[in-house]
Amino acid sequence: MEQPRLDWARDWLNKNSHTLYYGGEWRKPEGSTPFTSINPATGAKLWEFPESNAKDVERAAAAAKSAFHSAAWRDLSRAERATRVKRIGAVIREHAAELATLESLDNGKTYAESFVDDLPESADVFDYYAGWVDKFYGETCPVERGFLNYTVKEPIGVCGLIVPWNFPLLLACWKIAPALAMGNTVVVKPAPFTSLTLVRLAELIHERQILPPGVFNLVLGGGEAGQALSQSPLVDKISFTGSTATGGHIVQSAGKSNLKALTLELGGKAPVLCFADLKNPDAVIQRIFQATFSHKAEKCTEPARILIEESIYDKFAHALVEKAEKFRCGDPFAESTQQGAQCQKDHFDKILNYIRIGKDEGAKLLCGGERDSSPSAQNGLFIRPTIFGNVKQSMRIAREEIFGPVLCLQKFKTEDEAVQIANDTIYGLAAGAYTADNSRTHRLATRLEAGMVFLNHYGCYHFASPFGGIKQSGWGKEMAVHSLDGYTKTKSVWIRYEP
Repeated sequence: MEQPRLDWARDWLNKNSHTLYYGGEWRKPEGSTPFTSINPATGAKLWEFPESNAKDVERAAAAAKSAFHSAAWRDLSRAERATRVKRIGAVIREHAAELATLESLDNGKTYAESFVDDLPESADVFDYYAGWVDKFYGETCPVERGFLNYTVKEPIGVCGLIVPWNFPLLLACWKIAPALAMGNTVVVKPAPFTSLTLVRLAELIHERQILPPGVFNLVLGGGEAGQALSQSPLVDKISFTGSTATGGHIVQSAGKSNLKALTLELGGKAPVLCFADLKNPDAVIQRIFQATFSHKAEKCTEPARILIEESIYDKFAHALVEKAEKFRCGDPFAESTQQGAQCQKDHFDKILNYIRIGKDEGAKLLCGGERDSSPSAQNGLFIRPTIFGNVKQSMRIAREEIFGPVLCLQKFKTEDEAVQIANDTIYGLAAGAYTADNSRTHRLATRLEAGMVFLNHYGCYHFASPFGGIKQSGWGKEMAVHSLDGYTKTKSVWIRYEP
């Protein structure tokens, strides 16, 4: 692992004035509302920028629309387009330490999580989708004699990519790579709290002249910019990752403009079922703890509800609490730190409020439940890993997405009861189970209501596997070939001939 580039980052932040990029140039935003980005680990100001307003967004969308129809992009050979997509991945690898440093400063996650977890995949996804440029085929259709009917896959147009603050660069790349690979143009809007890595990526794309002007565009801002992107008639598709509530607003905005295509990756409240027949419970406990509390538990797929068979409940609860009490919060750049700072103050306060709600509802607080007061964490937004026991399914902490280091433990007696509790939620992003019974494994794969089901190893992800949920956890899929339907339109072509 390369060392963090803190000196470089301080110098870059002091000099950086780039906040709006479209048409191949850095522009001065018309919007004047300032946004101050805060280092969540220290409370210190990182930088300040003017948020893009609706006019800025519309100009960026217009640049993307013009580039979409330009010969410079449209007439590129597929081989050349694949080469350009791969070059973005290569430049991310080349500047991985810079980008990981900015990510940890902006988001609060540990540098190891940024550099080891996020950066390699941020780069590799461009290689993966470059490989799809000439492999996403249409088909011939078996219609009546006298006609040839075939389908072709065409780029959908201008894609508005709205990125969350928990994995700012990684989830942006999950969207940018397939969009460009299919021949679209993009307008990217990161969360205002975590814009730094996307600004740096835009700089690198611009400096290396990887893409024709207007193919990649960047706007910075909050609600106004997001709403403008969702409502713009120049935008043909929105890909959004974030809360279910915001996803609902985007659906309404898109419906009022041009009925643009939508991919929505929304909230979750993942259950993990642990049965008493486990062969290696210690390994299961370790994996559950890691999957829950890594990246400060600011993950939509994190195990939020652990459903434990009664006979092993006490063992599991004791072991999880023992791990939580040893977990070290603090400086994201210190090698000893295991948990960084929550990303931003409003969310930090929301998590603490849910902890208060859990106490008031009668859940048993087993550990944590407070701001970390250790010397290395006292100035930042650090929350001790928190575990509640004896949680009832009627409690808000069991039903609502907390999106932070708060784990709910629930008991069950039978498989049917466990499945009923697991499925009793508006969400359906991910679910998991651990059991030595192979027949049960296959039953649970069918019975658990989630877009992703992890059996005997929670949290498996690969570019070749679709990522996404059901119910109120979203529409469509990220990753794999399945995401490409969201970045293309299917055209049916009929030709009459004499048989």
